[in-house]
Amino acid sequence: MKNSKVSIQFLGATQTVTGSKHLLKTPELNILVDCGLFQGIKSLRLKNREDLPVNVKEIDVVIITHAHLDHCGYIPVLVKNGFKGQFLMTPPTRDLVEIILRDSAKIQEEDARKATDEGYTKHTPAKPLYTEDDVEKALNQFEIRHDEIWVHLSENISFQFLKNGHILGSAFIEMKCFGKKIVFSGDIGRKNSDLLAPPTIIEDADYLIMESTYGDRLHPENNPIDDLEETILSTIEKGGNLVIPSFAVGRAQEIMYLVNQLKEQKRIPNIPVYLDSPMGADATEIFLNHPNWHKLSSQETYLVSKHITIIRDFHDTFKVLKTKESKIIIAASGMLTGGRVLTYLKEYGPLHDNTILLVGYQGEGTRGRALKEGLKEVKLHGKYVDIFAEIKNIDSMSGHADQKEMLDWIKAFRKNPKKIFLVHGEPQAQDVFRVKIQDEIGSEVIIPELNQEFILD
Repeated sequence: MKNSKVSIQFLGATQTVTGSKHLLKTPELNILVDCGLFQGIKSLRLKNREDLPVNVKEIDVVIITHAHLDHCGYIPVLVKNGFKGQFLMTPPTRDLVEIILRDSAKIQEEDARKATDEGYTKHTPAKPLYTEDDVEKALNQFEIRHDEIWVHLSENISFQFLKNGHILGSAFIEMKCFGKKIVFSGDIGRKNSDLLAPPTIIEDADYLIMESTYGDRLHPENNPIDDLEETILSTIEKGGNLVIPSFAVGRAQEIMYLVNQLKEQKRIPNIPVYLDSPMGADATEIFLNHPNWHKLSSQETYLVSKHITIIRDFHDTFKVLKTKESKIIIAASGMLTGGRVLTYLKEYGPLHDNTILLVGYQGEGTRGRALKEGLKEVKLHGKYVDIFAEIKNIDSMSGHADQKEMLDWIKAFRKNPKKIFLVHGEPQAQDVFRVKIQDEIGSEVIIPELNQEFILD
């Protein structure tokens, strides 16, 4: 075999949970796995404006594990900077990435205009990272590949997608590369999801690039539908409104399904429920259009959107705010980093009788993390807003596997990986998980730094 030197360089998601980009360099192709945005604290967000430490034009192909911004949101920037190759992804991921990128561009353009008009920008005029036109150009380079089918990229490189249970369309990447087996976990889902099949068991890997979001903790064992019921009933008893910040893709559909189950079972009153997210509405339609990618029957699928009022026009948001009765509002974004949920937070956050329910991971530096940790004011559009609403949290609704679930998945390998690179996790979670893996599995564990490169010998 000719020169078979293979290396991997970590261009994001190193000791943080955002900006996933892993560049595999080989004698035949340079392959970027995931193309995500940095989110959260300003020092991370500013990295989106920096040039990558590699020549974008030398990247041959990009493979996307799933449709969350921290894994796909940098795609238009890569194309703007000269990437000419294909973006490969599963069919649901392709559909979801399109709506996510369009929404991201729209929000960035709106935020830039608002920042310019209201003068809370250091740059005049403020510029979005990318526009809807940039997204349109990038879509021309999207290609779908189905799961469990090997895709031959070159003479010595092939891969397949395998369902990993995180969101609709999400997948592991199992790759054969110059005689080495390399597995990219993406974000690993839960073993007992209401909507998705459990993560696929993989037989072996020489190298595993592994997420570690919940590497230092276990999810509660209680059923999230019980916690949701209690939160809804206590909010109604106060005469308040329940605001649920939610990822528009995956989490919103799960919440809608659980709320409608509670209504069908007469466990909560028939109060109004609003999904205020055009992207969430589109994602729900995509969910219904890909029945092979979830485990709900047609009747159960109906429950995803039953009894839900969809809000698409931003002007209708204010109509919802004017209604006096108690209601449930599901709105993006899940970590309160932007989107329409901020309008509800601004109006309902200062009032004691309302509840803000956090239902997923809250990244460092986000408003969601601040509220979870007890902060009583947040900055919204350049102004501080007091928060007196009750803040609740349901960890058991997370779409990420916890420490035990991740360990059990690795232990199912017939042969332990030679090396495991931990990505997509905060430092404490990664260090705890590193020790746990070494103690219980014995593989060498590496926690890479940003832009660090390793030869896969």
